Amino acid sequence: MAMTSNIKFKTIDEYQSVFPPKVKKLLKDLRRAIKQAAPEAEELISYNMPAFKYHGILVYYAAHTEHIGFYPGSLVVIKFFKDDLVKYKTSKGTVQFPFEKAIPVTLVKKLVLYKAKQNLERAKAKLKKKK
Repeated sequence: MAMTSNIKFKTIDEYQSVFPPKVKKLLKDLRRAIKQAAPEAEELISYNMPAFKYHGILVYYAAHTEHIGFYPGSLVVIKFFKDDLVKYKTSKGTVQFPFEKAIPVTLVKKLVLYKAKQNLERAKAKLKKKK
């Protein structure tokens, strides 16, 4: 596995390029699912990881030794989908997608859509407070 800690990435393409083909395919599948669920989200590198921004950070992800860490940035998201996530290792704000399984595209889209809705509602609430 490539050691990504020594490299400062500027783009998601650059990030994905350092991984072996099998991992690269999983990363591309995950990225595509996020983009399909939130086409208006902006891609960026944050904390040296691929990230998507939509009214604030939407999600991050990163390849590790044996899995891809998916970070929807909120324990609320993990708790809300706990029944859908039983097959995956989770923690406070993380879901682990093991390398030996395909990316669960439908599940990723559900998580992203839910988080996008949260971000949008929070942005609207902030606007109301300012008025």
